[in-house]
Amino acid sequence: MWRKAERGFTFIELMITLSILATLAMVAAPMAQVALQREKEHQLRTALIEVREAIDAYKRAADNGRIKLSIGDSGYPKRLEDLVTGVPDQRSPRKQNMYFLRRIPRDPFAPSEASGGGWAVRAYASPPDNPSEGEDVFDISSRSGKMGLNGIPLKQW
Repeated sequence: MWRKAERGFTFIELMITLSILATLAMVAAPMAQVALQREKEHQLRTALIEVREAIDAYKRAADNGRIKLSIGDSGYPKRLEDLVTGVPDQRSPRKQNMYFLRRIPRDPFAPSEASGGGWAVRAYASPPDNPSEGEDVFDISSRSGKMGLNGIPLKQW
């Protein structure tokens, strides 16, 4: 009598298939990590541009006499939050507030519970090679110790 051939995969065929899948997974994982890093770096770059443009707009308004300054003030905001809460427009008859940001964007590399968006703040009086906080907000940067895909530390962006 003829026996019908058994259908299915042999153990060897299954092992070869699993080893191919494992190899593909090992190649795909680093590529996914690079894609995630690239996306976070794009978010960081966008947030830095947004906040820096708001700081520059605040400074232009101060230089044009629209923001009340005391003697010795640099014309930059005292706190990052001033860009969101607004300041009275000195040229407006009703002293309406001027706003420079709707919200402070979060540093994508900072922990989610970080206050003030997780940014490191540089004062106008601090030197560029050793940025530090002070009486105003001249610039911001990431607090992350990570290296960017371009080889430059994120702190220096």
